[in-house]
Amino acid sequence: MRGEHELKTTTTLSMPIDEVFAFFSEAGNLERVTPPELGFQIDTPLPIEMGKGTLIEYTLRLFGFPIRWRTLISEWNPPHGFVDEQLKGPYRFWHHTHTFREDDGGTVIGDEVRYALPFGPLGRVAHGLYVRRDLERIFEYRSEVIAQIFPDR
Repeated sequence: MRGEHELKTTTTLSMPIDEVFAFFSEAGNLERVTPPELGFQIDTPLPIEMGKGTLIEYTLRLFGFPIRWRTLISEWNPPHGFVDEQLKGPYRFWHHTHTFREDDGGTVIGDEVRYALPFGPLGRVAHGLYVRRDLERIFEYRSEVIAQIFPDR
């Protein structure tokens, strides 16, 4: 897709894959791993039964403005991964692949996000000035919080 970008991150934990996947399979935990300044909240009533076909509604704030976001869990493969795709939200396209891989008694969490912004050339400028850096910061925050939730044994 023209104008598509990609962000890849990994986080390694000393926890078993089943425990790590269980944490990520609870949609409510997404609020815990999102920077507080985004004012992220899940609008879909909790608990949410996660699986292929699950729809989740969120609200977050970008530059002070509320943004509604709807995602679809399009793939579900416990405990190895899942995919969420934006159906409605701030991106023209958002496809987030979460992977979980066992490694020496621990778990490697992989995130691969493919995304595109709206507004053509303006979106490309915004990506270079703000969006890429903001997404990297959001995933760095997430990695730090996850490491606190699952400290080394």
